[in-house]
Amino acid sequence: MATIDASFASTKPARGADWLSRAATFCYLTIAAGQLLFVAFILLFYYPATLSGDFAAWNSKPLIMGFVAGDTAGNLFFAVHVLMAALITFGGLVQLVPAIRSRWPVLHRWNGRLYLVSALTLALGGLWMTWGRGTWLTLTGGIGITLDALLILGFAAMAWRSARARRFVEHRRWAIRLFVVASAVWFMRVGYMVWGIATGGAGIGKAMDGPFDIFLAFANSLLPLAVAELYLRAGAHGTMAAKKGVAALLTVSGVIILAGSAGAWMVMWGPYI
Repeated sequence: MATIDASFASTKPARGADWLSRAATFCYLTIAAGQLLFVAFILLFYYPATLSGDFAAWNSKPLIMGFVAGDTAGNLFFAVHVLMAALITFGGLVQLVPAIRSRWPVLHRWNGRLYLVSALTLALGGLWMTWGRGTWLTLTGGIGITLDALLILGFAAMAWRSARARRFVEHRRWAIRLFVVASAVWFMRVGYMVWGIATGGAGIGKAMDGPFDIFLAFANSLLPLAVAELYLRAGAHGTMAAKKGVAALLTVSGVIILAGSAGAWMVMWGPYI
């Protein structure tokens, strides 16, 4: 009996960690499914028009500011931003796969460098388009974009610094944080769709100036980041109860992401390709 009790006691914490790992994998797979749909939309809608020089075709989909006649610099910035969006989205998904990191470390390193360059370019480009080109509907939305860009720049710097110092556990944590905030634009679309499905669009203003718009302007980066922090802390030194709680949170988050991604495809992406 003592042997059985000891064995149970030794495996009980591992079960909590196993639940957390499985929930994290499920949540990652739902994010990957939704982001691959987003990549497919970018490749099928934006790439043909952009690479052929038919920039005016961007405006066949409602945008805050897409193609503007005579604005050569702004149009080129938007083109680069769109083309790199697919690159960073797919690259981020690849970068988080443990099997690639362990079996093909060279691929992981070079993809990571490309991901960091893409993240920095998109963050700086987003700041320019927001405040230089005026691509925003509300001041709150502009501030939310700025906050996300600053988080991307900061987390990218910390991920690079920890990798250079070969502090790989720390590097993984900063890489996860960077992935989350770099996905904020995608999280915003998913958030709008989930909220629309659940409430019929309550609190969404015609000019994106309603209470929910104000909330999502910041929550699109801060809310997923908070979930990621809970996951990292529970995995590092959480109790079994904490691991179970975060595992449940990740599972629910994954289901929500699936619903939002399906809605985004049916409403925002699919009809335009």
